[in-house]
Amino acid sequence: MFETLILMLDATMRVSTPLIFAALAGLYSERAGIVDIGLEGKILGSAFAAAAAAVFGSAWIGLCFGILASVSLAMIHGFACITHRGDHIVSGVAINTIVAGLTVTLSMHWFGMGGQTPALVGDARFLDITFPFADAMESVPIIGQIYSNLLSGHNILVYLAFIMVPVTYWVIYKTRFGLRLRAVGENPHAVDTAGISVSFIRYRALIICGILCGLAGAYLSTAHNAGFLKDMSAGKGYMALAALIFGKWRPVPVLLACLLFGFLDAVAVRMQGVVIPGIGEVPVQAIEVLPYVLTVLLLAGFIGKAVGPKAIGRPYVKERA
Repeated sequence: MFETLILMLDATMRVSTPLIFAALAGLYSERAGIVDIGLEGKILGSAFAAAAAAVFGSAWIGLCFGILASVSLAMIHGFACITHRGDHIVSGVAINTIVAGLTVTLSMHWFGMGGQTPALVGDARFLDITFPFADAMESVPIIGQIYSNLLSGHNILVYLAFIMVPVTYWVIYKTRFGLRLRAVGENPHAVDTAGISVSFIRYRALIICGILCGLAGAYLSTAHNAGFLKDMSAGKGYMALAALIFGKWRPVPVLLACLLFGFLDAVAVRMQGVVIPGIGEVPVQAIEVLPYVLTVLLLAGFIGKAVGPKAIGRPYVKERA
C-alpha cells in the first residue's frame, strides 16, 4: 500500500511540473493586470521549438529555443494588450489558435512526420538524476523509499519547478519589483503617479511569464516525453489558470492546487483497466475527462469567491495632467 502511494506521488510530481511552471507564469502576468489565456499557446509553441532544436543533439539548446519562442509569444501578447490596449482574452485566444496550427504545419514541413518531431534520445533529452546512495537506501522502510523512489530519479526541470515556488514568493512579496508588480495589478494610476512606468513593469512580468511557460513546454517535449506531438499541451495551460484561481493568485496555494490536479491526473491514468465492483471496467474516455471534471467541480463548489487583482484585464490609459 505504501509503495503504491509512493508511485502515485512520484507520478504526481512529474505530471504537476508543467502545471506549476505555467501557473506561476500566469501569476506574474495576472498580478501585473494582464489576463493570459495564451498560456496554452505558449506551452505548445515552446514544446515544439524545444523539440525541433533538441533534434540536433542538445536538450539545453532546445530549452533555450523553447524559452525564446515562448517569450516572443508573450511579447506579441504584450504588444496587443499593453501597447495597443487590446482585449486580453481575444489576444490570448488568437495566440492559442495560431500556435496550434503553426506547430503542426511547421513540423510537417520540416520533418514530414505527420505533425510530430523525430524521437529524442541521449543528450537531446533531460535525463533523470539519481541522488547519492539512492540505490543503497531503497531497501530502508519508509524513509529509504521516500528518498530513493520519490525524491530521487527526476530530471532537473522537475526540481526547478518546485524551487520556483519559494523564489516566486520571495520575488512577489519581498522585493521592490514584486511590490511594484502587485501595485500595477491593483492600482496602476497610483504607480504612474509615483513616476514608475506601468507598461515597463507589465512587459517585464510578461517576459518572466514567457520564460516559465518556455520551461513548461520544454519539459513536455524534452523531458516528460521524447519529442513533440500534435496538441501535446492537452489543455495544461487552462488547467494552470484554474490552479491559479484555485490558489487565489498566491504561490504556495497555487502549488498545492497544481499538485491536486496532478494527483487527479495520476489517479486517472492509474484507473485505466481497473474493474470496479458493480460497475465493471471504467471507460477510458471517462477516466481521461476525470481531472477536468473534478477541476470544474472544485472551482465551482469548494473555494468560494476568488477575487483577482482589481486592475486585471483593464487597459491602462495614462491620465493627462
